[in-house]
Amino acid sequence: MCSMQIVLGILTETWHIFQQSAVYMLFGFFVAGILYAFVKTEKIAKYLGGATLRPVVLAALAGIPLPLCSCGVVPAAAALKKQGAGKGATLSFMISTPETGVDSIPITYALLDPIMTVMRPVAAFITATVAGIIENVYGRKDDPIRTDRMEPVIGGCCCQSPPGPTGMLTEKVSLRDKTAAGIKYAFVELPSDIGPWFILGVFLAGLISYLVPERFADAYLANPLVAMPLMLIVGVPMYVCATSSTPIAAALILKGLSPGAALVFLLAGPATNMASLTMVSQLMGKRSLAIYLAAISSCALALGFLTDLVYSNLGISARAVAGQAAEIFPVSVEIAAAVLLAGLIGYSVFKGFRKSGGCACSSAATVV
Repeated sequence: MCSMQIVLGILTETWHIFQQSAVYMLFGFFVAGILYAFVKTEKIAKYLGGATLRPVVLAALAGIPLPLCSCGVVPAAAALKKQGAGKGATLSFMISTPETGVDSIPITYALLDPIMTVMRPVAAFITATVAGIIENVYGRKDDPIRTDRMEPVIGGCCCQSPPGPTGMLTEKVSLRDKTAAGIKYAFVELPSDIGPWFILGVFLAGLISYLVPERFADAYLANPLVAMPLMLIVGVPMYVCATSSTPIAAALILKGLSPGAALVFLLAGPATNMASLTMVSQLMGKRSLAIYLAAISSCALALGFLTDLVYSNLGISARAVAGQAAEIFPVSVEIAAAVLLAGLIGYSVFKGFRKSGGCACSSAATVV
């Protein structure tokens, strides 16, 4: 097989995945814009104080819909803490937010299946709640959140003002201005922020779909005791946001990876990377970092085994049903959405490059 055929095959698979995802990505952007414009986060922070179960649960719930990556959530969490959130609630928010979001939930439905669409936010909620409870019980009560030690994050992370306590509209503005700000965030800032990482995730999924043998996972990753720890080891240091990790997980499932092992990757990958781990250590302290990693790792593995059990008991093959939900739209609608999404990402990234003088991700996410 010549190199040109390989390149064309990879690009064809990449375009197919991108086309399947586009409608759902645009819908996710739209919902994210509504959240940005109309959710007042100072009201969220009001209920997150104290070291009881209630603020931990509320923080986990509040983080689920927000489209923030593992680095971008840190300044948002620090701002929540400044507004009175407890350490357990802050850690809970820092885990549930990057593991899922309104942009990743629709694409999970499109590329995977309804079961994983439900399991993913539920797993994020459970993981965040467990971590928050452990932090309240075993975390250092006398170790305050150290926002003064936050270092700028240059590149490899979310670049725009986070759509949380540091970025959402909190002042009294008109409905028209709120709507305009929401539209700008949804279709200009958010595509610039996560668009390049989504494209990278789709391209990696195209590589896997074309180059990896059909039964690769069956041959080498059939044992969940091997597959799930491997996905955890791969996911923890790797930078992938919740959206970009989805096509990679879908491609691996189509090659035979179990849905539980895919969930481990979907939980560990977006919630952790080397940059975010450093930031968590600076912000919360080393003991909280240990709780953060232990909760994500143990819950990801436990929930991965639970997910495999659910699919097995229901008699559903994750490989057989993956991507079927995306087929509800006509091809013409998918192509139109894909062209629109590509245009939005291209425009927003180009605009970001021009504004930053050559790097769309050069702005620093600094807490002041």
